[in-house]
Amino acid sequence: MTFELGPALLFCPADRPERFHKALERADAIILDLEDAVLPEAKAAARANVIAADLDPDRVIVRVNAPDSAAFPEDVESLASTDFRMIMVAKTESAESLAAFDERYSLIALCETARGVHAADRIAAHPRVTAMMWGAEDLVASLGGTSSRNAEGGYRDIARYARARVLLEAGAHGKAAIDAVHIDLDDTEGLQREAMDAAASGFRATACIHPSQVAAIRAAYRPDDDSVAWARAVLAAAETERGVFRFEGRMIDEPVLRHARSVVARVS
Repeated sequence: MTFELGPALLFCPADRPERFHKALERADAIILDLEDAVLPEAKAAARANVIAADLDPDRVIVRVNAPDSAAFPEDVESLASTDFRMIMVAKTESAESLAAFDERYSLIALCETARGVHAADRIAAHPRVTAMMWGAEDLVASLGGTSSRNAEGGYRDIARYARARVLLEAGAHGKAAIDAVHIDLDDTEGLQREAMDAAASGFRATACIHPSQVAAIRAAYRPDDDSVAWARAVLAAAETERGVFRFEGRMIDEPVLRHARSVVARVS
């Protein structure tokens, strides 16, 4: 399986089934969360909600608890009673920890601890992993830190390193990369800035925690009209050229053409 979802992925607590359909209407796909959004005493009910959910399985991701957690075996067992086959594995720290999933499942490995980021290359190589995601807050917590962001609101160096490493390893193994959530709901400009950077850097999607963030993410991943027009024009010109050529004052070679193909793919 390949990752073919749209750019705005909305988390939805699995213990709030009344939100499921509305969340799916608002986003490109939803992530039914059995992990951090659900208190321990509500996890059994959350699993029952996932089993009972009448949702398009092609647009649903289920986030399960960490493989070394007490909740993980029950999460995996409950999935067998559903049609949901795209699974996000919280706090993935090794490729070996994914052995609980057979060939029916397509996995999104969430590297959000020091161990997980360190092992990102081996995790990305796992045959059932189709996408990688990173997380800032759990990462910093795993290091004994207190905040992933500096006083100016930008990510600290360690978070930027983790973001880049997960993106790089995903790309090196032909897997999609998903950018982390922007937790400040009032910081629309910051969200737009990070989502635009994510799209330009090669992320395929950005996760979010509130429906109000969906529009900004979609807009960030959608190329502007001028960029699309230029990309289509240069690709058309390349059909009659050989090797490196000049187009509108710019040298065009294969890397530039790949950029142009990426732009066109985001509007097709």
